[in-house]
Amino acid sequence: MARRNGAIAETINKPMGQVFNLQEIEEGLQKYRPVLLFLTHGESSGSTVQPLEGVGKTVYNCLLLVDSVAAAGGVPLYADDWEIDCIYTGSQKVLSAPPGASPISFSEKGKEKVLKRKTPVRSFYFDMNHLSNYWGCEENPRRYHHTGPIMSVYALREGFSRLVEDGLENSWATHKKCAEMLHEGVERMGLELFVQDKSVRLPCVTGVKVPAGVNWKEVADYAMNQYKVEISGGLGAQAGKIWRIGIMGYNATPDNVNRVLRALSEALKHVGFKSRL
Repeated sequence: MARRNGAIAETINKPMGQVFNLQEIEEGLQKYRPVLLFLTHGESSGSTVQPLEGVGKTVYNCLLLVDSVAAAGGVPLYADDWEIDCIYTGSQKVLSAPPGASPISFSEKGKEKVLKRKTPVRSFYFDMNHLSNYWGCEENPRRYHHTGPIMSVYALREGFSRLVEDGLENSWATHKKCAEMLHEGVERMGLELFVQDKSVRLPCVTGVKVPAGVNWKEVADYAMNQYKVEISGGLGAQAGKIWRIGIMGYNATPDNVNRVLRALSEALKHVGFKSRL
């Protein structure tokens, strides 16, 4: 997406299922000298959670942009303390609202960068100079910019209300508890979790290795047809090699974890895999 908009985008890479440490990030910054560093907080494709503490202090010469679509609300997140300049999430994950709305936040440093641009933002609809006015973030008279997705905004508000009623710390604890319950159940079946390092496993999405000789799609189809439980497959290099199980937001309950484990166990037996359960 950056290249499509004329940016020079360089990457530092790790195998899926692993995360970057501060030294690797600093080496990338020293090598490429970017004006902006982009990191994914909750990588749903690899079921990892990228540690962010300390990164903001490392990127002293550029802006830090964070994608927390699959993590915000489900794991600890301190955007100001961690010096994140721009961070966004999605309505459809932990907030449990319909997809289509993306809450976004800017630091003062990020805001100043936008305000001092020498060229207009390429997309009129994504120009924060117009959007901030339309959303009422300025003292200037409000100008028309677009017809807002009213129903999506109301749904998003309800999603935030549910999270506020639960409390952030309680939400983090619930996601951790449900993830550990899922991990233990999967391992009791004789399956292997994709992310080896327990400290960087994303509580919201769990990657499970598909055993040799098992067709991942047959297992997923059985779970859907018999239990109305949707288990996703892998993406990219992990297509056909892992299952991805999302337990987040409104669905993060012990009862739902047990339902998923029951569906997965039965599905594995259906395709001939000898589960230990």
